[in-house]
Amino acid sequence: MNKLYIGNVSEQASALDLESVFEQWKIPFSAPFLVKSGYAFVDCPDEKVAMRAIDSLSGKVELHGKVLEVEHSVPKRQRSCKLQIRNIPPHMQWEVLDGLLAQYGTVESCEQVNTDTETAVVNVRYAAKDQAREALDKLNGFLMENYALKVSYIPDETATADTPALGGRRGFNSRGPPRQGSPNLGARPKLQSDVPLRMLVPTQFVGAIIGKEGATIRNITKQTHSKIDIHRKENAGAAEKPITVHSTPEGCSSACRNIMEIMQKEAIDTKITEEIPLKILAHNNFVGRLIGKEGRNLKKIEQDTDTKITISPLQDLTLYNPERTITVKGTLDACSKAEEEIMKKIRESYENDVAAMHLQSNLIPGLNLNALGIFPGAAGGGMSPSVVSGPPAGAQASYQSFGSQMESETVHLFIPALAVGAIIGKQGQHIKQLSRFAGASIKIAPADDVDAKQRMVIITGPPEAQFKAQGRIFGKLKEENFFGPKEEVKLEAHIKVPSFAAGRVIGKGGKTVNELQNLTSAEVVVPRDQTPDENDQVVVKITGHFYASQLAQRKIQEIISQVRRQQQPKASATGPPVTRRK
Repeated sequence: MNKLYIGNVSEQASALDLESVFEQWKIPFSAPFLVKSGYAFVDCPDEKVAMRAIDSLSGKVELHGKVLEVEHSVPKRQRSCKLQIRNIPPHMQWEVLDGLLAQYGTVESCEQVNTDTETAVVNVRYAAKDQAREALDKLNGFLMENYALKVSYIPDETATADTPALGGRRGFNSRGPPRQGSPNLGARPKLQSDVPLRMLVPTQFVGAIIGKEGATIRNITKQTHSKIDIHRKENAGAAEKPITVHSTPEGCSSACRNIMEIMQKEAIDTKITEEIPLKILAHNNFVGRLIGKEGRNLKKIEQDTDTKITISPLQDLTLYNPERTITVKGTLDACSKAEEEIMKKIRESYENDVAAMHLQSNLIPGLNLNALGIFPGAAGGGMSPSVVSGPPAGAQASYQSFGSQMESETVHLFIPALAVGAIIGKQGQHIKQLSRFAGASIKIAPADDVDAKQRMVIITGPPEAQFKAQGRIFGKLKEENFFGPKEEVKLEAHIKVPSFAAGRVIGKGGKTVNELQNLTSAEVVVPRDQTPDENDQVVVKITGHFYASQLAQRKIQEIISQVRRQQQPKASATGPPVTRRK
């Protein structure tokens, strides 16, 4: 794949112009440029050089007023089932990428390509041409963690003119041997952990960690094969600054030890007598599992490493600061061992959560894991940005291929009456922040009577906004101890369905509603003898924990969409004639 196609070439451009562009960017070529009207071809010495040309020039370099488009040159007969996806976020979880690719068809193989770029590149083979075409159309330019994916065909030497379109279910092949390049086999080289190490260091030591003209931090980065971000501008005037280390678990631990050594030396040099503890930042989602039942996990780490470990209280958390501070006291060696054990537990928790969410995402069409903000993201300097930022630009894009699912939905979620204050927050700040974060309208309905035990939260927005808003409300109720430490948060949600679709939700003899309950683990009830409201809608009641409730809501919306699609031909057959444009 060393032959390149150069598109959007100006009529004024000559072969010499293109040669000078390649020479300017120090990209070698092994044959003369073949210039046609509006496009050109050139051969590179090898595939790596061709990849560098694509990354350096495509969409970035202008020639005679036109921005060049550079991609692999693929003959029409070989534009079949193979795609190359570039500009994948460097800290992307492969499970999330696999879930995204599976939305467009059966993926037979997915292999990472080694490049010199910070972002990742994969070659993907779909089972059928139409699946690859749809993936190309939908994913090219798709935003993931603020990186726009770049997708193009690569030569498919096995392609024939009559490649059959396979009618199997969408997703990854489950039959036969495991596919080549599967992340589950570890075939993709994982250069770093999906969960970075986040540390808090005293502001007075930041200069020593960076070193003269950045020499010290560069040296640590080189020795530990890591990327280290020191967030000097965060929290101006604060006594401590966060540091984020992206690397393998071993690289993170090595960088952590180096930073601790520098701080201890600086403390001695500046005659600071008090102990300098290790402080690790961890997302609150994982801290419960780190502590363990009755504190057993944390006690074991303390005993095994001969350290004293404390964790900041829940009261310090806010919607925009979901991290807890884990303070470790002990010798340098002891703190280093404790860091390894703590981060091992946090990474395990993260991987378990992503696996669980990936399973749910396969069952919930159109779910964009990156935009949820339920789990910490590794992009952009650690865990908190995925929660701090609002819905990313790509959040809406992931839904455009799911038709009616982009429509706004209204869900009535019932919470304990005593929890209303916690959801609203001081002067309404929490509910306003939550509304902005989720991209949804969130209102609390007036109480039916003074002694009401529950209050209704009215959430209006598309499915992704519903997921985020409801997820944070479930989480808030747990954090604020409205449910016991061993008690699962289960809430009742009401959604309205057209009366003509209610029978389909129930199914013959209650078959569909029973299947829904078995699949989702939620209790689903369509009260009988309901009188439809002014919009000819009836209520469906869903009770369960967060994932169960979400899955049931999506499945019911899917049934409604199917019924509406079936109703459309009947409506058009009886309605006025439609004039078709020729």
